[in-house]
This record gives sequence, structure tokens and C-alpha cells, in this order.
Amino acid sequence: MSTYRAPLRDMQFVLRELAGVDEIAKLPGYEDTTDVLDAILDEASTFATEVLDPINQSGDKEGCTWNDGVVTTPKGFKEAYKSFAQAGWIGLPVPTEYGGQGLPSLMLGPTLEMWNAANVGFANGPLLNQGAIEAIEQFGNAAQKQTYITKLVSGEWTGTMCLTEPQAGSDLAQVRTQATPEGDHYRIRGQKIFITFGEHDMAPNIIHLVLARLPGAPEGTKGISMFIVPKVLVNADGSLGERNDVKCAGIEHKLGINANPTCTLNYGEAGTGAIGYLVGEENRGLEYMFVMMNAARFSVGVQALAIADRAYQHAVEYAKERIQFRDVASRDPKPVAIIQHPDVRRMLMWCKANVEAMRALAYVTAASLDYAHKSPDETVRKEHQAFVDLMIPIVKGWLTERSIDVASTALQVFGGMGYIEETGIAQQYRDVRITSIYEGTTGIQALDLVGRKLIRDMGAGATKVLKGIGRFAKELEASDNAEVKALAQPLADATKALGEAAQWIGMNAMGDLRKSMANSVPFLNFFGIVAGGWQLFRGAQVAAQKIAAGDSDPFYAAKIQTATFYAHNVLSQAAWLQKQIVEGSAGVVAGDDGIFEVERRALVTA
Repeated sequence: MSTYRAPLRDMQFVLRELAGVDEIAKLPGYEDTTDVLDAILDEASTFATEVLDPINQSGDKEGCTWNDGVVTTPKGFKEAYKSFAQAGWIGLPVPTEYGGQGLPSLMLGPTLEMWNAANVGFANGPLLNQGAIEAIEQFGNAAQKQTYITKLVSGEWTGTMCLTEPQAGSDLAQVRTQATPEGDHYRIRGQKIFITFGEHDMAPNIIHLVLARLPGAPEGTKGISMFIVPKVLVNADGSLGERNDVKCAGIEHKLGINANPTCTLNYGEAGTGAIGYLVGEENRGLEYMFVMMNAARFSVGVQALAIADRAYQHAVEYAKERIQFRDVASRDPKPVAIIQHPDVRRMLMWCKANVEAMRALAYVTAASLDYAHKSPDETVRKEHQAFVDLMIPIVKGWLTERSIDVASTALQVFGGMGYIEETGIAQQYRDVRITSIYEGTTGIQALDLVGRKLIRDMGAGATKVLKGIGRFAKELEASDNAEVKALAQPLADATKALGEAAQWIGMNAMGDLRKSMANSVPFLNFFGIVAGGWQLFRGAQVAAQKIAAGDSDPFYAAKIQTATFYAHNVLSQAAWLQKQIVEGSAGVVAGDDGIFEVERRALVTA
């Protein structure tokens, strides 16, 4: 099993040259960002490599254990969490008034990537604290903020979000958990499933944010409220009191992320009902929960990128060490490292190009989050919020789908050894698979992108982004660097094809909505491929300028080489994706459900 090494050079490049961290540092409250950036990257890398990475494979093998409602995490996790919390990593983007460091959301890009690459099973725990903090900060009352936020920021307590129920899955309109008023609080009764770190031994209290229905609430999503339900009740002086009526009924046995306890929680099992406190107004819980969900969706996209990069890094190391077959272009019979074989190089370049495109797109989206929250100019805030709204389903959907492909390709580099658990690459393949499922499947992200962000606003947001990419392609055309200039046409062609596919979806939505939505996932992936190429080519443009100025750092030449590979091996999918969307959508919805059973009917005799 290889030791994780963070791609600090690329992280630094993306932060400075593409996400514009120097400009982010000019926003109110972020003035110290550039002064601490390199130190944060270095410290985070050290923590990931020295603390989290050593318990990654052992945590996967040991897993979590459940016994009568008590969950025990793998060896070393409690100690790692204590160190993580004491180092202040949970409060990185949280305002200083709550004990946080007040740094931009942009800094979550590289830090989340490092935690998840080193140990995704561990990283899922503190990741949810940030969503809980943001939801309570925005919608909680003064007493709730005072009681819970500081403890969540310090890591003394952890947070969860409790949405899913056995009968509901992702369809939150079917949530049945009940909340009955009782004085200044409510009694919560119901069951939630798939709750990440819903029970564990790393902190003495867990603050559950729970979706439930009040008596007489409207049907569907309009009748859902949000409640704070602590595992242990909190006394008026902030100390811990009695155990609340919430119990872990079991943990799931999963394909991956085995060190992460995924829990079934019963509220009101003892009969009294768990005590909960309403957050904000009645029947606005789903709206509030979307604050946590959108934060989590961005984070899961970065999580997938992280595991993909870990798998790619692992594959490169193996390919350098594995000696097999002679060089196809040489008469020397001596076997060589497999990294010299063309097909292995193709796989590694495919992984590298996609990982770097995903990283750039994620970090640039995080930068827009900071502008949307902090810019003193309302027009700037609205523009960046529109970009974030468009990109969140792409960051969640495309990054996770592409990361699964990267991990699979990296495993293929290992050949038969990749299928053996001892090499470690199988764990990365297993771990990454959940990322396209939780926090909204790729299909849900695609429905959001096509239904809300494309059809509902008549394509205004998408059109603006595509026009911007088109203008950038013209900048590439004007480059003095021949390799960079050659990137212009592939990007322009792909952008045009994407725009035409979007227009086709919009036009068909007026007549046949099912057909227009049939290939929404391919459309999401298409948008991701183009947007990722846009950011990767921006990096190549910067690299060419550095080289022209006399900088001989091989990193810059590699940037151009990687972008060139992406142009011809990834963006080249554009024509096929357009054809799939425009010509293939009718075939998806044609016929009835019987088509899936006809091949299993009885034999027809002559």
C-alpha cells in the first residue's frame, strides 16, 4: 500500500492561477488568506500523510462495530479525531466569532481533498460538522447558535443530517417522522437510515439535524420542518445532561467506506419520544436542509476527486515498479517498467488529465462561493451565485462519475494485482463508488441541472457560461504558443455541441418533458467534460505565459501536454454525447415496461 502524497504543486497552481486566491484575499474578512495559504497546505499535507493515511487501510479492514446501540470506530480513529479537532481544521471556514478561522470556502478545496484522499472513512465525520454549523448559523435562533455552534466548531461535538427513511429514500416528500409540540420543545418519533456517523465513540455528543412533520402539516415537501435533536440533552449552563431518546439500531455492512459508521437511528424507541428543538420556521425544513445538502454535495464532489487522485497516484507508483514485457519499439528483450508501454501511458494520462480538470473546476467553483457570500457588490454576488447554482450539480455529479472511472482505470493498470485487496487499489475503487449515490444520486443532480438550471430559467445561466467558454476559446486561438493555440478548436467545437444539445433539451421540454429529461445524466457529464476542459486549458494558457517569460519548471510543460491529451482523448467525446442526447433520448422512453421482461418469457414452439 503506497503512502499518500498530496499534489501540493498542482493545488497551489490552481488556487493562485485559476481560482484567484489573491483576489479572494481582497474580500472583507479574508485579508490574511494569502499569508497563511502555503502554511495551511503544508500542515494539512503533513496531517494527512502522518496521521490519517496510516489508519486508512487498517480502518477499512477492521471496520466499525455495533453492540446494543453503541458504535466503536476502528483503532486510532478516536485519537486522530482528537488531534484533528485540536488543530482547528473543522473551523477553517467558520467565522471567528464562533471560534473558527474565518478563511474562505476556497480553502476547503485542497484541505478536504487531502483528508479524503488520505482516509475517506475518517473524513466523512468532521465533514458533516460544517454543514450543521452553517444551517444553525443561518436559521437557528440566538440560543441555538450559542449552545451548539462553538461546540461543533471545536469538534467537541459532531453533527449529522437526518433525512432518509426506509420508505422514502431520496424522495423526501414521503418523510413520515413526526414532531409533536410539548412546551418549549417537540417530541420526535420515527426512524432515519443511512446516517453517516449517526453514532460513534469519537465525541460525547452528536447534534442531529432531523427532518420531521408537525401535526396538520401540508403533504409533501411543503410540510417538512427541521429540528435539532441532540444525542445527549444540553443543560442550561452548557453541560451535558440526560441521554435523549434516540438510539442506533444498527450499522450497515457496505461495499466500501467501512471505517465510516452508517447508522439506522430510532427516535422515540423508549416510548417518550426524543426531545427536539425547531430550527427557524415551521414547514421550511427542506429549504433549510438544502443549505447542508449543497455544502455536502460540493464536499462529496471533492471527496470523489480526492479518492481518484489517490488511485491515480497509486497506479503511477505501481507502473514505475512493475517490470513486465519488453518495450514494443525496442529489439532489446529485457523487460521494462510497464509505465513505458503505450496503453499503460494512455490510462495514466487519462487519469491525470481528468483529475486535474476536476480539481480546477472544483476550486474555481469554491472561489465563486466566496464571491457570492462576501463581495460588497450585489451584482457580483448574484453573478457568482448563479455560477455556483449551475456548477454544484456538475461538481457533485460529473466529478463523482468521472472519479469512479478514474479509480477503475487505475485499478486496470495493476492488472490482476489490482483485484487483490493487499495492494490497496481495490479499497479506493470500493470507497469511491458511494460518491455518485449519497447526497443525491447522479440522476437527481442531472434533474436539478436540466430541470431547474436549464429549463426553468430558459437556459440563461448555462448560456452565459457557454458564451464565456466560447470567448476563452478565441483567446486560445490568439496564443503565440502553437500547442495552446491548437486547443482552441477542440474547445470551441465541444462548446458549440454542448450548446446545441442544451437547446434541443429546452425545445423538447415544451412538448415532451420525459424525452427531454431522458439523457439528462449524459448531458450533465457532457457539461462537466467541457467545463473541466475550460479550466484545464486556462491552466495551459498560464503555463505557456510562464514558459515564454523564461520559467523552465517542467510542471508548466506538463500542463500543456496534459491539456493536449484532454483535447483529443476527452473533449473528443462531444460529438458522440450530442448524438446520444439528440438522437437517443426517444429510444429511452419508447415502449412500455414489458420491454425488460420479454427475453424471459416462455419458449415459442413451432
